[in-house]
Amino acid sequence: MVKRFENVIGKIKKLTFFLLIFAFLFIIFATFTKTKNKIVSKANDDCSAYAVIDVATNEIIFSQNKDARLPIASLTKIVTAITVLENFFNIDEIITVPNSAVGIEGSSIYLKHGEEISVRDLLYGLILRSGNDAATALAITTAGSIENFAILMNETAKKCGTQNSNFVNPHGLDDKNHYSSAEDLGKITAYALKNTVFSEIVSTKFHTTSGENTRYFKNKNKMLWNYDGANGVKTGFTKKSGRCLVTSATRDDKTYVVVLLNHYDTWHDTEILLNKAFCQ
Repeated sequence: MVKRFENVIGKIKKLTFFLLIFAFLFIIFATFTKTKNKIVSKANDDCSAYAVIDVATNEIIFSQNKDARLPIASLTKIVTAITVLENFFNIDEIITVPNSAVGIEGSSIYLKHGEEISVRDLLYGLILRSGNDAATALAITTAGSIENFAILMNETAKKCGTQNSNFVNPHGLDDKNHYSSAEDLGKITAYALKNTVFSEIVSTKFHTTSGENTRYFKNKNKMLWNYDGANGVKTGFTKKSGRCLVTSATRDDKTYVVVLLNHYDTWHDTEILLNKAFCQ
């Protein structure tokens, strides 16, 4: 009798153990699933924003703080690229790098004073490697000065219907008078993607430059490798702006642009928003 009782107790202990293991695994799975489908933004939502835009209709379909004026770091280079493409006659023209474009802080393609390079290669260096020196060289070559180029950038932005943007430089290094919003960047990107050269550049994974100094560029945008249908556009980061990302993706003749400003995990959050857009 005692032995039978001990056997029952043993079976209860084993059952309890397995139930605890099952409960533990269920909690882990539930937490993982919840996190996987959650937009993870900064603790202070006023400093974080996103917008998803349908490129065909220019309609914002999902957003948070879409009108907030925020620093945008190298997402600025989207505006720089389309401004150059609309104001420079021949992007295969070889230009001489001005001294003022050499040694710019931050990301660089390491231009040298007096070096000869095509505008096209500078555009690839601007987008794929986020070269601040490339941005400066393009601005000066296109408009004669940073100030004059900023005027062109703002004209381009207004043409796209922006309401909450102002640009004072071509690279996005922090300046209190340099800002945009998630909605504005979505509109600018949707507009820029209609330019075939812009679309080709932002979707390129690798590029080799021509000319006297051969350079090999690999695109910093991981979405081109990690998300089916991704075809652009630009990463960005400074301590002030936080992590920023603009991504475009096309599936079944539908193209969406996702803009994230100041998010912890831009890759994760972009994937969630694109999946949501394509599944609607």
